[in-house]
Amino acid sequence: MKRFVAAALLCTLAGTFASAADGLKPGDHVAVIGDSITEQKQYSVFIEDYLLMCQPATGLRATQFGWGGETAGGFNNRVENDTLRFKPTVATTCYGMNDGGYSPSNPGKLKGYYEAQKSVVKKLKEGGVRFIVVGSPGCVDTDFFRRDPNDPKKAKDASTMYNATLADLRDQAKKVAEEEGVAFANVFDAMHSAMGKAKEKLGPGYHLCGGDGFHPDANGHLAMAYAFLKGLGCTGEIGTITVDLQAGSATATEGHKVLSSKDGVVDLESTRYPFCFYGDPKSTGATRGVIEFLPFNEELNRYLLVVKGAKGDKVKVTWGTVAKEFTPEQLGKGINLAAEFLDNPFSEPFKAVEAKVRAQQGFETPLVKDMINKLPTYKKFAPEESEAIDRIATKLIARDKELFDAASAAVAPVKHTLKIEAAK
Repeated sequence: MKRFVAAALLCTLAGTFASAADGLKPGDHVAVIGDSITEQKQYSVFIEDYLLMCQPATGLRATQFGWGGETAGGFNNRVENDTLRFKPTVATTCYGMNDGGYSPSNPGKLKGYYEAQKSVVKKLKEGGVRFIVVGSPGCVDTDFFRRDPNDPKKAKDASTMYNATLADLRDQAKKVAEEEGVAFANVFDAMHSAMGKAKEKLGPGYHLCGGDGFHPDANGHLAMAYAFLKGLGCTGEIGTITVDLQAGSATATEGHKVLSSKDGVVDLESTRYPFCFYGDPKSTGATRGVIEFLPFNEELNRYLLVVKGAKGDKVKVTWGTVAKEFTPEQLGKGINLAAEFLDNPFSEPFKAVEAKVRAQQGFETPLVKDMINKLPTYKKFAPEESEAIDRIATKLIARDKELFDAASAAVAPVKHTLKIEAAK
């Protein structure tokens, strides 16, 4: 544990920026690249949810490129055909879980990972990718990794060994990012920190890295998405609604429009959504519980309500079907609606968009693995049909874009009402 804490002093929890000029720009196409953990299509879905609905920039698109069992070296051999064909402008990579070989660290292993990561970054740059986030591997679960039901100590010993390997690979990923002048996402520390806090409160049976110890459920994938969104430069400014009770007026920042304001009742229409969370807080398959152990809302999901001129000891705020009480001082400083009201008017619209995102990313796995990846083989055996094969690839990629467009179109304006009144 001391080793991980010491390393964390050198690596910020989420990551570092390549330069002030980097970050998401309007119209960027983000390639989310990785191994079977990426192919699970959970953290990649959360990233796309955030890009579409929370809108850190306008017109963003994402495509998922996960491949089970893959290493950085494996992706290095197919990056041009399988990913650059899609013409992404931004890319995130997440390798290391398989590169570590599920065994102790050694110099040869670290060198191979470092060299493969360097090559991947260079090929992405040469292929026109403007902004790259090199992600570290995540961690393994201290109670579930290679767990023997008859000997829990074996799981502890195995996880201690392999987390040390993954920490070494994290440091190599950070080194590549620094040397290549690209961004770094510290997935390992984000997951390891949240895991420790969650187990301290909920017990060892609450896993953050999945029942097998390394394929996370939704909770662990949210921690991964947090690290990558920070690495992508997302600031978390969803919006601010300011209500002046004495003047009877209200204002809203970009992405939100005040339709009316009278007697503490504010009607709004929003095209920018806060990120929403679901499920039983004690379930590893839910995102709602893990946010207690991650600074997701504080750093990535700030939808503020500021109320001026509130009086009395307590003030009731009703948003949708949920009401909560706050002091005038709290409201004067601003409360984070996204954190305080987990059930809110955006919850169902958010689900509807996410369903479209999952349909899109569900198509992308067979698209890349079963179709795009095999095109060079077809050309090898039928070179006279190369033009026809390229036309097929163009059609397939266009179909993926149609599915993305359906997800994007589902981000419809949401009308909602805030009611602010004296608590009884």
